[in-house]
Amino acid sequence: MSLPDVFRDLLTTPGPSGREAAAAEVWRRHARAFAEVEHDTMGSSVARVAGTSDAVEGSSGTSGGGVPSVAVVGHIDEIGLIVTHVDDKGFLRIAPVGGQDPQQLVGQRVRILARGGEVRGVIGKKPIHLIEPDERTRAAKIKELTIDIGASGKEDALSVVRVGDVAVIDAEPIELRHGRIASRSLDNRVGSFVAYETARLVAEAGGAPGEVMGWAVAQEETGLSGGATTAHRVRPDIAIVVDVTFASDHPGVDVNDLGEHPLGSGPVIERGTPLHPWVTDRLIEVAEAEGIPHTVSATGRATGTDVDTIHIAADGIPTALVSVPLRYMHSVVETVEVEDVLQTARLLAAFAQGLTADVDLLR
Repeated sequence: MSLPDVFRDLLTTPGPSGREAAAAEVWRRHARAFAEVEHDTMGSSVARVAGTSDAVEGSSGTSGGGVPSVAVVGHIDEIGLIVTHVDDKGFLRIAPVGGQDPQQLVGQRVRILARGGEVRGVIGKKPIHLIEPDERTRAAKIKELTIDIGASGKEDALSVVRVGDVAVIDAEPIELRHGRIASRSLDNRVGSFVAYETARLVAEAGGAPGEVMGWAVAQEETGLSGGATTAHRVRPDIAIVVDVTFASDHPGVDVNDLGEHPLGSGPVIERGTPLHPWVTDRLIEVAEAEGIPHTVSATGRATGTDVDTIHIAADGIPTALVSVPLRYMHSVVETVEVEDVLQTARLLAAFAQGLTADVDLLR
């Protein structure tokens, strides 16, 4: 299966938390083909597809108040690095933006988003020949790593890079067997693509009874910020957050802890404490009715996703979580099956198209 062009554009455009502008503009540019698009000072984007029913703009918590509006939410940011210091020899010291595993960074090529354009560099550490034998099995620490841009010294480095510039790993998506792809930033360009694709499918079908919105929100990896501010501003009747979750089919994963949802098993519908029971159960019903493969997962606490701020925004927003199985999270080789991504968008489009004005979201 070839990678959809919009998905590829999102994966190849850098956008770490707080510096998502380029990736967000790619998302908005594609969404303008079928939706009314807006964005805000946080860098979050909303694509609106108007409802077709006379009874639209329902109010969450009421029965018969109109067909509920639905927001499908994915975060547009990815993990990255930030320059914290330039030493006298021109090497860049770095800190993580989001949850970085230093073992994933050693020997990687990077793209630094600098004022004059992208600067390429490599992440180096002391060669194994110079490491004491008793230290060779110790995990590297990020403070021991540097970015080398080939500078002749501090002044030369500072002529193209500033403290506070951010970087991402320089790696193109690769297509694997059985419609699977590996790439950096699948967490969570998967979710932002599903938000886009759900809205596109609804628009292509002539709309849904209620308004359907795709959201590409900012700064999830560093504080769930964009989801919170967008939810407070827009206040949809229903929000469905789309993120990635740990695939259960690679070595070292215990299905007794995480549940069973391998690549190729379709969307993972979460049940649990912060998630609205009716919305969650309805998603399962729609998946069964549409013949969409899916699995169910459970949580008894916060989810670690945009759910955690959206469901308590404003007066409370009925919120669900649907995830796509992913291997090797927060690495340069995050891996998903493309059909799982597309099936997730089909599920959410069918959910929105089946909503009616008599939905009662009170509990």
